[in-house]
Amino acid sequence: MASNGVAPIQTSKPSSNGSDLRRMVNEAHPPRAQDLDELRSLQKSNREKDETVHAAHLESLSETLRSNARQTGPRVVKGEPKHAYIPGSPRSLAASGSAFAQHVSDTGLKPVVVYHNLTPAELYEKALAHEPSTHIVASGALATLSGAKTGRSPKDKRVVRESETSAHVWWGEGSPNYEMDEHTFVLNRERAVDYLNMLDRLYVFDGFAGWDPAARRKIRVVCGRPYHALFMHNMLIRPTEEELANFGKPDFTIYNAGGFPANRHTSYMTSSTSVDINFKAREMVILGTNYAGCMKKGVFTLMNYWMPRDGILSLHSGCNVGKAGDVTLFFGLSGTGKTTLSADPARELIGDDEHCWGEDGVFNIEGGCYAKAIGLKKENEPDIYNAIRFGTVLENVIFDEETREVDFDSAKITENTRASYPIEYIANARIPCVGGHPSNIIMLCCDAFGVLPPVSRLTKEQAMYYFISGYTAKVAGTEQGVTEPEATFSACFGSAFLVWHPTKYASMLAEKMERHDTKVWLINTGWTAGSYGVGYRFKLRHTRAIVDAIHSGELGRAEYEPIPVFGLQVPKAVSGVPSELLMPSRSWADQDGYDATLRNLGELFRANFEKYADGGGFVTPEVAAEIVKSGPKA
Repeated sequence: MASNGVAPIQTSKPSSNGSDLRRMVNEAHPPRAQDLDELRSLQKSNREKDETVHAAHLESLSETLRSNARQTGPRVVKGEPKHAYIPGSPRSLAASGSAFAQHVSDTGLKPVVVYHNLTPAELYEKALAHEPSTHIVASGALATLSGAKTGRSPKDKRVVRESETSAHVWWGEGSPNYEMDEHTFVLNRERAVDYLNMLDRLYVFDGFAGWDPAARRKIRVVCGRPYHALFMHNMLIRPTEEELANFGKPDFTIYNAGGFPANRHTSYMTSSTSVDINFKAREMVILGTNYAGCMKKGVFTLMNYWMPRDGILSLHSGCNVGKAGDVTLFFGLSGTGKTTLSADPARELIGDDEHCWGEDGVFNIEGGCYAKAIGLKKENEPDIYNAIRFGTVLENVIFDEETREVDFDSAKITENTRASYPIEYIANARIPCVGGHPSNIIMLCCDAFGVLPPVSRLTKEQAMYYFISGYTAKVAGTEQGVTEPEATFSACFGSAFLVWHPTKYASMLAEKMERHDTKVWLINTGWTAGSYGVGYRFKLRHTRAIVDAIHSGELGRAEYEPIPVFGLQVPKAVSGVPSELLMPSRSWADQDGYDATLRNLGELFRANFEKYADGGGFVTPEVAAEIVKSGPKA
């Protein structure tokens, strides 16, 4: 015992047994690295690169990022630079004979670092490292913010008017195509390319539009946000390794410089946002908006020009197929239920939004889905709910700070919350996304006036009339400035994305319907028992019951009765739907109010259709007159 009362510590040499144990452990698990940096380098395995393919990719990316004012594009580094960049003077570089001096970026000596076709996991890492507004939520999805713009800005869309394509473009009254000249497009392109070349890192995704190999187009997206790259990774058709190696020159390039504003003093600009399409140059420029939907709809606008030119009908539609091979197309704008009704557990999903109808049948344009997330509930939309997992992009949603559970009912940021995911995330998706000729077409509308029936059967002429009319209601949050539903007409259920005159698409649709004996139905997913603010919206289960009755053939055998003014044929009974809901007048307490509202809506239809009454040069005057006669009567 020591003098201070504390027992001394006994030390001894380790026993031979202990020494042998440590030696055995070290021999079994010898260190594979000398330090942590070397250990981390072992964590990722490297693939051998085909240097020819790698060089071709670099050259293609450099050409994409070249300003019109430069003879060569910037020096491109794919992925992480192997060494930190240390600026040197052009004189010393030139003196050393470096080829780098002759291939510098438009913005100086800094090489442009490009991440090309990263995987979702890699894009997650980049987003979490470089975007403070990006988070992983409880389901594994990536939640992010689109910024000040949470919807499209259709009045800021511009189409270049030039000699090669302008004769095909629908201009004038009712058209969504606001013109700009080629010079102004070049100015905006230079602004976008210079901005992108200044960024510390760029993301490029090369993919396809169109599941039919004979009709598909190669799309390149250049952007500064990993969230945008992941979004387009989901929305375009993802190439295989072999397809990417042989991708070559893209058919169309999107320059997404949404983080940089347009110059308001440039000709044709109405705000700091500009979304510009040049069919001749095969390019699109985005300035002043980070809303990812602009890229998706830019590709759709492109296909709405190219496909009809090649004899293929492009459609703003959802599409699914039954076990018997019966295909159904769903037409409708955002908020009408197109995405929801297309995702039917009893049928395979071909796609939820954009399709083409060609000689062999239908095919999806996209590789993913872009579903509205507001009010999403698992019991109502299980397929969409279950698709929100790792790899999905959630735009502008609210989530719990601790649990990271998403509150899909919250509209604190916007009512236009969205989920973007690959189509294979839907359990019963059909891959490849192709099908036969449609047996049924369902035109969806959201009648804010509450006077149209939940379902009606259409003749060929009525189908053309209601297709060209595209009646629905704008849904709050889908576009900037829309805060509550308002009645609107959108030609072909997608006027904002049309390029040709609406009767071009309608005449192609009528020809295909007649050739393939396709049945057409008008379904109202909007209001009944009164207009918006008085009545109530049709329940989803009743709308699903109507769709099931179409697919089962029940409505093909039903008895019908007409409604006044519109002359629409309404079934007297539908399984699973209360009979009082089928004829709208029976659900209104104010019959005089119903009659007046019905006549008023009919007048709105007639006034809207006046601009299409001449047929637009795509149908004969006689056919045009028959289409007009099939609409509402005075």
